[in-house]
Formats: sequence, C-alpha cells, structure tokens
Amino acid sequence: IHKKEPIEKEVNLHLLPGELLLCEANTVLKCVQEDGSNRGACGKLICTNFKIAFLGDESASDDNEPEFKNKIIGENDITLHCIDHIYGVYDEKKKSLSGQLKKYPEKLIIYCKDLRVFHFCLRYTKEEEVKRIVSGIVHHSQTPKLLKRLFLFSYAAAAPANTDIQNQTVMFDAIKDWREELERTKGNMKYKVLSTNEAYKVSEKLPLYFVVPMSLSEESILQHQGRGIPIWCWSCHNGASLLKMSAFPKEQEDNTSQMHKIFLDGVYKTINKPPYEVLKTDDLSSSLPSLQDIQAAYIRFKQLFLIDNSTDFWDTDVKWFSLLESTNWLEIVRRCLKKAIEVAEYLEGQNTNVLLVEENASDLCCVISSLVQVMMDSHYRTKFGFQSLIQKEWVMGGHCFLDRCNHLRQNDKEEAPVFLLFLDCVWQLVQQYPPAFEFTETYLTVLSDSLYIPIFSTFFFNSQHQKDTNMSGEGHSAQSSRFRFLTVWDWSVQFESKAQVLLNNPLYVEKPKLDKSQRKTTRFKHQRQLSLPLTQTKSSPKRGFFREETDHFIKNILGKRISKLINSSDELHNNFTEFYDTWHCKPVDFHGLLLPHIDGPGIKVWAQRYLRWIPEAQLLGGGTVATATKILDMIEEVQSLQKKMDEKHSLTVPQGREALPMLRNSARLSSLFPFALLQRHSLKPVLPTSTWKDLEDEDDLAKRDDEFVDLSEVI
Repeated sequence: IHKKEPIEKEVNLHLLPGELLLCEANTVLKCVQEDGSNRGACGKLICTNFKIAFLGDESASDDNEPEFKNKIIGENDITLHCIDHIYGVYDEKKKSLSGQLKKYPEKLIIYCKDLRVFHFCLRYTKEEEVKRIVSGIVHHSQTPKLLKRLFLFSYAAAAPANTDIQNQTVMFDAIKDWREELERTKGNMKYKVLSTNEAYKVSEKLPLYFVVPMSLSEESILQHQGRGIPIWCWSCHNGASLLKMSAFPKEQEDNTSQMHKIFLDGVYKTINKPPYEVLKTDDLSSSLPSLQDIQAAYIRFKQLFLIDNSTDFWDTDVKWFSLLESTNWLEIVRRCLKKAIEVAEYLEGQNTNVLLVEENASDLCCVISSLVQVMMDSHYRTKFGFQSLIQKEWVMGGHCFLDRCNHLRQNDKEEAPVFLLFLDCVWQLVQQYPPAFEFTETYLTVLSDSLYIPIFSTFFFNSQHQKDTNMSGEGHSAQSSRFRFLTVWDWSVQFESKAQVLLNNPLYVEKPKLDKSQRKTTRFKHQRQLSLPLTQTKSSPKRGFFREETDHFIKNILGKRISKLINSSDELHNNFTEFYDTWHCKPVDFHGLLLPHIDGPGIKVWAQRYLRWIPEAQLLGGGTVATATKILDMIEEVQSLQKKMDEKHSLTVPQGREALPMLRNSARLSSLFPFALLQRHSLKPVLPTSTWKDLEDEDDLAKRDDEFVDLSEVI
C-alpha cells in the first residue's frame, strides 16, 4: 500500500451560499478503482447540507488540456440528491448502510445516480471521525426529508439576486407565452388559452394557464377539476392537433360513472366532428410499459455501469450483450419511439387529431407528446426551443419530478426515471441525425446531471402549484421575496462561456429563412386546409359508427381496458409500415419530419452518459465528442484568421462572438471527454476471469504466467 502523508497546506473548501459544514474526517484514502487495490490519494472527506466532497492532494490539470469544469460540482463532489446507494465493507464483505449503525466499516463505497462509483478507505482514519463521517453521510443522504429542508430553499434564501439573466427560454408561466405558441403553430383558430385556473380554482395539478378547444365551456372545466378535459399540446402544419387528457379514476360508483360518461360524451362531440375533424384516442397506460416496469428495467440496466474494479468489468464484458438485452431498457426506449412515430403518422399522414390518455397525463404523456414535437417541429430541435418544450410539457405539464426522482426519500414506489427515458429517446434522434439538432449529446448528459443539483427549482417540484405555495411560504409578502429560485436554463451558473461552447453543435444546419412570397403561400395553404375536410369520409360498415366510436372513447378514458381498436391491428400495422418505409426512402430534411430508425441496431446505448466514468470503455482519440472538438479546433482557427483580417482592414470585430476553447491537444482526448480526460487503461487479461473459471483444463493454464495486453498499443 502506497499511502501519501497528509499535506501541510490546507485545501480550501468552497461553500455555496446557505451551505453548512456538518462533519469531516481526515486521513481518508480515495481509492483508484481500476485495479481494485488500495492505491489512491489521501485527503479529507467532508459532508455538508449540500454535498459530500473529498479534498485531496490531486495536482491541477495541465494548462493545455481542455477544461469542462462545473462551477457548482467538482469531480470529487457528490450532491446528497445524487447518492443512490451507500455500502460499507466489513472484512471484505459489502453491506448496504442505512439507519443507525452498530459497527462502522473500514471502507465506504458510494454509488451515484450519475453512475459514478467512489471508494473511500477509512483504515487510517481516527475511530471517532469514522463514526462521525459515516453516520453523517448515511443520515443526510438516506433518511426521509421534509420539502422545506432541501438545500434548494437554503440556497434560495442566502444567494444574492441575479438580475442580469438573459434567458430566451419560454417559461410558459404567463398567458402571453401560450398565446404566442398558439400563433406560432397556427392553432389559435381552433383553440383558446384559459385563465380559469388562476388561484388554482380548477386543479392544483394544472398550470395557471392552459389551452383547450374553442368550443369547450369554462363551466364544464370547473365541473371535474380538470379531469376528462382535452388539453392542447401542439398543432401540425395541416391543422391536426396533439392533445392530452387525464382519465377519471377506474373504480367509481355507478352514479358517478354515469355522470362522467355523459360529460365525456359532450366533450367528445366538441373535438370529433366528422368529416371535418377526426379524433384518434390512445390510452398510453395500456400500450406502453408501466412506471414500475420502467423503474425495474432501469435498475437492471444501471447495474451494468456501476463497476467497482477492472475485474468486474472484464467479467461482465464476456456476456455484455446478453446482460444488456435482459435489462429490457433499450426495448422500452424503442417502444416509446415507435409510439411517437405512430402518433406522427396519424397527425402527418392521416391528418387526424390525436388524444393521449393517461391517469394524470403527466408521465408517459409527457414522454410521447414531447417526442412527437421534437420529431415534427424543427423549432424544438434548437437549444432554446428544446428548453421551452421541457418547460411546457414537463414543468408546466405537472410531471412529478419530486416523486419520480425521489428527492425526499419518502416513497421508493413512486420513483421512476421517466425524464431520463425521454432524454435517452432524444439522444437516439441526436445520434442518428446530428445536423438536425442545435445542441449536442454533451448538452443532454449535462441536463440529466442537473436533475440532482438542488440549487435549481426546475426539477424539484411536483407541480407549479407546489412551487408557488412553497415559494410564497405562508402567503406573506415578506416571505415571498425571500426565495429566489434559479432556473437550470441559465447555464452560466454551472459553466464558463468556453465550456458552454461544447453544448452547441458546430455541425447544426440552420433553417433557411423564407422570403415574403413563400411565407404568404404557407399561411394560405394552412388556412385553406382548416376549412376543408382533413380526411376523406368513409362509409361505416355498421350502423351507428360514430356512436360506437364515442362509447369506445368513453371506455378508454374511464380506464376500462379493451382488446380491440376500431381499426383492425393489421390495417394499423400496414399504415404504420407504409408511412415509416416511405419516409426512410426519401432524402432527410433536417428541418422537416424526423423518424428514428427503430429496428435492430438502430437503438443504441447512450455511451457518453452511461460509460463516461469507466476507463476500460474509452476509445483513445475517438468518440463523437472528441471528433466535435477537432471541428471546434478548425472553427477557432477560422475565427482567428477572420479576426486578423478584420484588424488588417481596420474593421471592428462583431459583438457577441464567443471565444472558442483552445483544443490543441486533441490527440490526448478520448470518448470519455469532456467529463473525464485521458485516463490510464487497466490491463486486460488475455482471457477474462469468468472464462478462466469455466475452462475444464484449468490446471495446465494455471501454471503459466499471466499475460496482459496494453490496450493503448492496440487502439
């Protein structure tokens, strides 16, 4: 064991406003994980009300190496919300730690929700400090919390107000934001913005403002607290609209059920008016996996990336693909993308309105509606457009971030990585069509990490009502001015400007601006389509077709499962296949409809997010991000030459031009960049451990010296 002596110079601990030091321990060894030994850096382990941090004798990075440092979280920092599980090692045996501890471990292993794994050796630490630091970490990260006890409120109360924020993201917290969105999508001819929910008179789960069909009365909306109300999400260029609806409870009394049925019948007639408008309903709770299935699949999936040491990595490497398939995570990603394509086919191919139905319309509805809009509307493939989409569909749409991320540690049954599932689906599109997106996969990875940074309010409430209630405290004006919650969309809080460049795609193809004549033509075409039937009328094979469709709709909304659709499954499959195959036969329009490849190897593992902390998995000098840095190198050189030319001709340099980071040493990069710089490869045995054990003729091989391969020479 090579143990470094404690350094004399004190490493300064950076505390955020409202952050308090709770406990600390000296002479802690942060172990290197590659080879499973006890080699590592010696330093101090601390716990605050915000994070766990290790302050060690680690030399600063080389000046020539690119920097992508988070100003809030360092590489040896773990926010309390990011801690997934904590294990203690007793006599080489690993045991989960929770509650009151009778015996304290000699080693601490922390698994993080961003898939980092930390090993801290406590053998050289004083016994009193071991008890204090282990108990403190377990208590402050694993025990249930009250909402007001989250660091979010401590930071908001202590942080100075930032009045210089220039955020172009549409927050959808004002009525004008919804009106502008209706106007942008040309949905204002059939839909209207309501302020009926001001003071949350209709429902605490709905935002203050939302959009409904023009013919729907405000009285009917107040009647059932927002349930059974079709809420507008987006309008297609041909006039077809995407809507969502929260269903009534499944188990009801007969009188209540009959009343709901009459109510739904009336609502249905307002949005289904053949032959001018046709409606397709889709109960997502019956056609997609449940939240429990999603959570179970992700738990199995993330185990593939929580690697303790190199031996474990090479053991699982032999059976990697079978283990990956057995998790079912990629299949769930594929099913969500397929469902989004089906909805797009109805909207684009059949000019049919689509109504997504779910119990609260705040989980799978958010996933599918957001994916459809990303696939069909190029505005949402820009950075600010994508952020506005998340504000509209997720934050204002009432997604329960507090419960789904389990920030309070109060109810594990409600936890499910729904938002991460959406980001994984978007990554599939970004990976397949890079020029269509203004942001990079690094942006998506950073966004997924921001779920667990409790200084931003964006992902820490179940609804806008919950945020407003806790923001204003008891309702006193003095209390409401106390809390100044930050939004995650201000990336300058986390990154310097040169690091933010890596969030923008240098290969993005901007949408060409139309001239006036083209704009008029487009507008006229859309208005004309609104006045004509959206689909050709078909004679019904049975009498009372629309009555049957109404009954089907009502049964679907009330949560009663049905086994057959109005259209046969064969006809549905043929329409989908024809639409999908026809689109993929045409050249890709990066500003038009995008349909992802969902067959076979089309759905891949999001390598940057899931593999970035595993040195054995890196590609030396390669990877998509490493390639992007070389493009940034060329852009930086072009900008430098342009600047010299401007100076030579005595021209002023245009305002707003960002200085790109100097990435001269790109040969030292790997696929783990920018989250981890080039790391030492662990040595791979010729035959993995599991294979050695399975071999029958083991005696002869055991007598031979072990052979190793230096991967840096191979790659």
